[in-house]
Amino acid sequence: MHCGQKSQGIEECRERSGDRENMSEPKTILIVDDDELITMSLEMIISADPEFQVIGKGNSGEEAIRLYEERNPDLLLTDIRMPDMTGLDAAEKILSLHPDAVILFLTTFSDDEYIVKALKLGVKGYLLKQDYKSLPVSLRAALNGQSVFGGAVVDKLPELMSHVDKNNSEAVHGGRKEEKRSFSYREHDITEKEYEVIQLVGDGYSNKEIADKLFLSEGTVRNYLSSILEKLELRDRTQLAIFYLTN
Repeated sequence: MHCGQKSQGIEECRERSGDRENMSEPKTILIVDDDELITMSLEMIISADPEFQVIGKGNSGEEAIRLYEERNPDLLLTDIRMPDMTGLDAAEKILSLHPDAVILFLTTFSDDEYIVKALKLGVKGYLLKQDYKSLPVSLRAALNGQSVFGGAVVDKLPELMSHVDKNNSEAVHGGRKEEKRSFSYREHDITEKEYEVIQLVGDGYSNKEIADKLFLSEGTVRNYLSSILEKLELRDRTQLAIFYLTN
């Protein structure tokens, strides 16, 4: 039966038409890597998922900037080490022009310096190419506002965050100490005790270690974390640690 026919199936046709209207457009992805074989492989992996559409490929940081301006993708997936301009430099430029840009690094290198700079830039994630099998899941998470990190990178985060926090907690200008953070936790109703929990999470402590340090039960620490995540609209403790580092 065709939907143009008058019959008892009209309501069914209307439902089908509504389903088509409600189908969301695929999210557009821009891929940048200086290895053409890798860009082709990534395109195949991503395009196999109907939720995504690859709308461009580039092979340098300069091309990343140019193609981003031309295509305006929902997400930029880029390598870091590339000729002429790195992915980090390209991301910094793009984010200066488009603060809401969703950028995900996919690289072979888990260098501490790269990871720290990526975190400071505020990109959505840092994956290693060995994690390619989980790429569609990672893209989906990043597009939903979540932070995404490969397993080897996650293992490094507490130490890196602690190191960066110590270096950046105070900056001296003309003999005057300047506070690190501009974000106001108080405006988000974060209590003093909750802020202590945030600091310890940022330093890589487990719930048990936080409980011991603050003379609390683990259950109370979990309750504090749930409250903190809700107030700051974050998903998990990894996002919280990153948020603490970058704000």
